[in-house]
Amino acid sequence: MHAYRSHTCADLNKSNVGDTVRLSGWVHRIRDHGGVLFIDLRDHYGITQVIADGDSPVFAELEKVRSEWCIRIDGNVLARDESLVNPNLPTGEIEVFIRDLEVLGAADELPLIVFGDQEYPEETRLRYRYLDLRREVMQQSMTLRSDVVASIRRRMWDKGFREYQTPIITASSPEGARDFLVPSRLHPGKFYALPQAPQQFKQLIMASGFDKYFQIAPCFRDEDPRADRSPTDFYQLDMEMSFVTQQDVFDTIAPVLAGIFEEFGGDKTVDAPANWPQISYKDAALWYGTDKPDLRNPIKMQVVSEHFAGSGFAIFAKLLEQDGTQIRAIPAPGGGSRKFCDRMNKFAQSEGLPGMGYIFWREGVDGMEAAGPLAKNIGPERTEAIRQQLNLGVGDAAFFLGGKPKAFEGVAGKARTVIGEELKLTDPDRFAFAWIVDFPIYEADEETGAIDFEHNPFSMPQGGMDTLNGDPLAVKGYQYDLACNGYELVSGAIRNHKPEIMLKAFELAGYGADEVKNRFGALFQAFHYGAPPHGGCAAGIDRIVMLLAEQANIREVIMFPMNQRAEDLMMNAPSDPANEQLRELSLRVIEQD
Repeated sequence: MHAYRSHTCADLNKSNVGDTVRLSGWVHRIRDHGGVLFIDLRDHYGITQVIADGDSPVFAELEKVRSEWCIRIDGNVLARDESLVNPNLPTGEIEVFIRDLEVLGAADELPLIVFGDQEYPEETRLRYRYLDLRREVMQQSMTLRSDVVASIRRRMWDKGFREYQTPIITASSPEGARDFLVPSRLHPGKFYALPQAPQQFKQLIMASGFDKYFQIAPCFRDEDPRADRSPTDFYQLDMEMSFVTQQDVFDTIAPVLAGIFEEFGGDKTVDAPANWPQISYKDAALWYGTDKPDLRNPIKMQVVSEHFAGSGFAIFAKLLEQDGTQIRAIPAPGGGSRKFCDRMNKFAQSEGLPGMGYIFWREGVDGMEAAGPLAKNIGPERTEAIRQQLNLGVGDAAFFLGGKPKAFEGVAGKARTVIGEELKLTDPDRFAFAWIVDFPIYEADEETGAIDFEHNPFSMPQGGMDTLNGDPLAVKGYQYDLACNGYELVSGAIRNHKPEIMLKAFELAGYGADEVKNRFGALFQAFHYGAPPHGGCAAGIDRIVMLLAEQANIREVIMFPMNQRAEDLMMNAPSDPANEQLRELSLRVIEQD
């Protein structure tokens, strides 16, 4: 017999009754029924109930065993009484009577309990991650992650892609976040960087004549943490293709992702790729207040400025006299009660606003009537025009925010989400995808007017050089994101592959030719030697798994994540370097005030 096991803890069933078996695993739960010990023995695959009484030669030793001890047992498979069968376990028809026991690893008093659903502070869970990972939900999430990655690889190979690895130690490159720098021992005073993404390398792979590239790529960014973003590193499905248009990229990656969500999404509906809408960045901001809209929520915001201009509601009327301002309405079908409107008003206050205007419609003495402070201020004619524009009726409401769109869009988007959830308008049993397209390449600083990149500087401008010779703020890029259920899952672009357009694009943002050649020298030179048109995208593995696992925090689907302060409590990182290490790297730590 094998040194540790003849079967896993999920293998045995009624056909094994009478067999002598060997199992190894962890003590999941112990129940003492007056001289009879019942132990749930757990391994990665499942749970088997093992038992012992006074007739077992190892009963005295077994009484010493505690939760999470790692043990090996030999025993005989017995059929459970019919009344004791556990239909929820694959091994629920049998139990194993223990004849021999070996303690493979005893456990000290546990800082967190693996059995059950007890809640523990995140700091405790991360410090003892190896215990936290033993819990069933974590085992399921990590297995799901592994299976998703394996499926992605198969699907990409089936589409004619090959996987190539790009460097982990490279040069610093602006990708929108801070680099992690790595000091060079052989070149004192100089630094490598961990790649924020394989952006330049994958473009160079296309310039090298490889037609279809993909990689499950580690990326490193020194970012502030969020629930859906790691503060240090993450993994993405990185892909690039030559001789393609934007639609070609969509048609390639969409079936891969749809297939993943169909395979691992349980009973949830997955929108067919042909039905994934393409929404401009401008319209997404207007309708949803975000460039990663949750289309499970049917609410679309609308501009209603004309109904408040010159109205009796002085706050909005005066606001509209300023350039660049507007009033937007958030329809709330079914939200037509003062109680709900008051709740949303409190929500706005929690977001730092003085409140949120509202109108709701109800049955009155003479039919439908509009209620709320705004209705009284602007009068029945304007109120009715708003109702008709928003297609609302009795029992419905609308909420209003005003100012310069960029100042209130974020709060408006959150309000839309809250309204959709509270009124049960958002479909929880669906994965809803949308392509966001036509991103502006440039933005102007509100104070100085200086032009800088708003989005990916490597995108091909729509219209090429002709548009770059016009108004920079009107230039849109062949850049796109894929949103799903309120998260950005994919970001990509058709790349700029012409050196003269690259120089002009960076010039508009204040970067001289020498700086471009210095910072992006390899890419710039490669474009001089017959670079093909190319484009691609990257899909966030962590976020995909987070959605499939129905988790709200990305740390729940990462094996060994950092905490919110970018610390690894288990491995004590970041740590202080030894003086010898600093001397070898020609570095000195300067104490911070």
